[in-house]
Amino acid sequence: MTQTTPLHTIHRQLGASFTDFGGWDMPLKYGSELAEHRAVREAAGIFDLSHMGEVQVVGPQAGAFLDAAMLATYSTMTVGRAKYGVIVDDDAHIVDDLITYRLDEDDYLVVPNASNAPAVAAVLTERARAFGAGVEVIDKSADIALIAVQGPAAEAILLATQDDGAAGGETAAQQGLRELTYYAWMTLTIAGLDVLVARTGYTGEDGFELYVPAEHAVLLWNALSNEGEALGLQPCGLAARDSLRLEAGMPLYGHELTLETTPYDAGLGRMADAALKNKGDFAARAALEALAGAQPARVLVGLSSDQRRAAREGSTVLAGGQEVGTITSGQPSPTLGRPVALAYVDRAQAEPGTALDVDVRGKGLPFTVVELPFYRRER
Repeated sequence: MTQTTPLHTIHRQLGASFTDFGGWDMPLKYGSELAEHRAVREAAGIFDLSHMGEVQVVGPQAGAFLDAAMLATYSTMTVGRAKYGVIVDDDAHIVDDLITYRLDEDDYLVVPNASNAPAVAAVLTERARAFGAGVEVIDKSADIALIAVQGPAAEAILLATQDDGAAGGETAAQQGLRELTYYAWMTLTIAGLDVLVARTGYTGEDGFELYVPAEHAVLLWNALSNEGEALGLQPCGLAARDSLRLEAGMPLYGHELTLETTPYDAGLGRMADAALKNKGDFAARAALEALAGAQPARVLVGLSSDQRRAAREGSTVLAGGQEVGTITSGQPSPTLGRPVALAYVDRAQAEPGTALDVDVRGKGLPFTVVELPFYRRER
């Protein structure tokens, strides 16, 4: 059965085109996906991400449990911070990549990708049983809505949702928002709602992800849209989200990350090495130790080209006419004006500057290995 978010009716009213995404009926675009992409790079876009999962981990041993259950270290996080990480199975294959927020001393919020939310909740629940007392895993995915505002005007839009302070000055909330650092969160009152606002995102731009109870999603969306209209805010669908994250060199589960890839394959070896060095026993430790000393046969790289045709997912990467890799994501970059792609290629062909070909409909087209990300915003 196809699922819908609490904002589905809003998307229909806005004239969205829909697509199935991991069993969810999600807006692909509202008009021009190119215009939506450019809105995020030049002003701001608003995204419905309520299909994402939210798994709460609570209890006096919550931090120690997450240290044992996932790769990163969570027990030393400061309340008010967020951390990117991965969860792997017992063979060190990636179950999902996710963001974890420390809400309180004994309270964490783990945010997996939409299609992986049930799997992540199941793995955490199973590992919590084995861990013992002092921790509880609660799947809150159906109860929480997530809206993102991304782009250079994102901060100004959220500031505009706040009433002015005395004599028209800046309020403590506005000051806190301005000072909020990357991968940190705060509570902000918007339209009478207490909203968890995190300076995180998946576009390569400054921006925020906002969490509220699902029943308040429409109220929050409308409040943000009303304040953002004058600042160029546009509703954006999954098409723009994908082209934006690709320009930013960010992996997508099901493409660059799968149950067949390990952290060492996907450029996350430093995270695995840090876990092996700094932590005691944790899930998949033995499997990661076996992988740590060996170099993976293929690694994830960025590819770019001066010609016009894009390499698409599944296309074969060639060197001297021999197959040396596979494209995992690829399309024309609206910002850079040239095709870009992510690919797994043989380690010997992974050095930036390496000239390769990609088979596009039977024709080998020239691409070059480049440093990631393809696009980096001005700070």
